[in-house]
Amino acid sequence: MAETASLNIEDKTVELPIVVGSEGEKALDISKLRAETGYITLDQGYGNTGSCQSDITFIDGDKGILRYRGYAIEDLAANSTFIETAYLLIWGELPSEEPLKEFSALFSKHQMLREGIKHHFNLFPPNSPPMAVLSSVLNALSCYYPELMEIEDEETFTEASARIMSKVRTIAAYSYRQQLGHHIEYPHPKKKFAENFLHMMFSQPYNEFEPDPILVKALDLIFLLHADHEQNCSTSTVRMVGSSEANLFASVAAGVGALWGPLHGGANVAVVEMLERISAENLSVSDFVSQVKDKKAGIRLMGFGHRVYKNFDPRANIIKKSCEEVLAKLHIDDPMLDIAKELEAVALEDEYFIQRKLYPNVDFYSGVILRALGIPKEMFTVIFAIGRMPGWIAQWYEESKSTKISRPRQIYTGSVERTYQPIGERS
Repeated sequence: MAETASLNIEDKTVELPIVVGSEGEKALDISKLRAETGYITLDQGYGNTGSCQSDITFIDGDKGILRYRGYAIEDLAANSTFIETAYLLIWGELPSEEPLKEFSALFSKHQMLREGIKHHFNLFPPNSPPMAVLSSVLNALSCYYPELMEIEDEETFTEASARIMSKVRTIAAYSYRQQLGHHIEYPHPKKKFAENFLHMMFSQPYNEFEPDPILVKALDLIFLLHADHEQNCSTSTVRMVGSSEANLFASVAAGVGALWGPLHGGANVAVVEMLERISAENLSVSDFVSQVKDKKAGIRLMGFGHRVYKNFDPRANIIKKSCEEVLAKLHIDDPMLDIAKELEAVALEDEYFIQRKLYPNVDFYSGVILRALGIPKEMFTVIFAIGRMPGWIAQWYEESKSTKISRPRQIYTGSVERTYQPIGERS
């Protein structure tokens, strides 16, 4: 017999089934609570509510654990690539050589954009937010591939997944160059995922961009570390939209919209803006840290601490090494990068931050790396979206196997019933 918990409400006792996950997480199944008692639960922000059961990503924030399909993020970062990890997230297993080769070939096959789609970029006014362009064009893709609107088998799903993942970097690079007034650089048929993105971003007709392998590896690592992160705001959005049986293009476009918010995908942008402020105001790091400690000043330390990880962000330990390699390779003379390194050193040694467990997170280091690569901060959240795409796709596919549309409840706090008054009788 399944284990239950008893809940006493007024004169009723309700038995709630206890659900136990594979890692020992426990939850109370309240799906019948309203029907049996008339009550619902209230959990603003869903911080203590499980919206689904998922096989994809496991996080233990207290212990600093992140696993994709059971594989530790440290193991994947050291041995895998973004494309192989994307395959793992979507299909549940690491691929053997031939399936990975076939999956990778689909990215080369589908990386070009239709000429009609290219005209979309000219319709956006100058200085349009890249995330707006990305979401709009992703949604428009469904118009060009009506055969992928309904996914009824794995072959169609694979085609749709590869098209979206491959084209999203092309869309991102095109939007960047269009805003600069530059020509659009086509994808290179022989370059791999991260290198191809840098090629489309920075190559010129007279000078093809040839990045150092360390820089390509760093960008691939950023994509990999952001590939999924359990039921966050954008992932939950993708699943909720998908639960209505909306197509994959529409669902991931909605995810882009959710990620666009500064409280979600804009964290590494906030890091660079913080560094810019310190530099512009000619503050010393010690002076800035003093402002952070002063609650009346209202100054936040960006890129430190994490809502989920109460100890340390496991991705930060990984990307820190990559950050050091990039800065050493590029020999960049950038005062803001010097400020970042000094700020990191101070925060790691200061008892104020240690006691509050405000360790550098993945956003701190990714922001520093992207700035070093020459990627403007307006594109940071777009980079995040490119990396998160396989996680969204995997989560959408998992949700598609459910038959229930997401429909949260609420506690109404507005006016009670009122009677309509003609406009002449209103006070």
